[in-house]
Amino acid sequence: MRVAAVRGSGALALMVVAAGAVLLAGCSGAGDDDLEQWMAQQRATVQPKVESVQPPSAFQPQSYLAAQAVSPFSEERLARAMRADTAASAASRLLEAEQRRPREALEDFPLDTMAMVGLLDRGGRRVALVRVNGLLYTVRVGNYLGQNYGRITAITDNQIVLREIVQDAAGEWVERTATLQLQDGSGK
Repeated sequence: MRVAAVRGSGALALMVVAAGAVLLAGCSGAGDDDLEQWMAQQRATVQPKVESVQPPSAFQPQSYLAAQAVSPFSEERLARAMRADTAASAASRLLEAEQRRPREALEDFPLDTMAMVGLLDRGGRRVALVRVNGLLYTVRVGNYLGQNYGRITAITDNQIVLREIVQDAAGEWVERTATLQLQDGSGK
């Protein structure tokens, strides 16, 4: 029985090999001549286009102009950046100090709604008269006016000079000078 099983598997393997040979014989045939003829015709009609390569341009040396510029790693640039940081932190400390102090009554009004209408001399100290919403107020150097932390730094014959703390276009807090001019009798 064992011998019969071995003979049966050999016959099966022989049939598989024979079927594969028949299939391979079917793939190769006389039809390849047409294909080869068409390929030869295509090769003869197609002409390759070869573009000429441009000759390289002559090297033109350029002088290095950045040698005179400040190096990005220089101590000068670092010192300048540190000064800017120190100035920004000083302005923010100044703003914090202004926010901690008690607010004065005239800080609730915009500076453009106020008018300087006169001067007084009290005990050798100059005092200005400021009209806001129809009411008169007396102010002296050191008082605050307006909504931008405006502190009065000087009172002259014709104006009140203020130091304000405002944000610039970059969002940094900076000090600026503002004035409130003396109004004539026909004003506001």
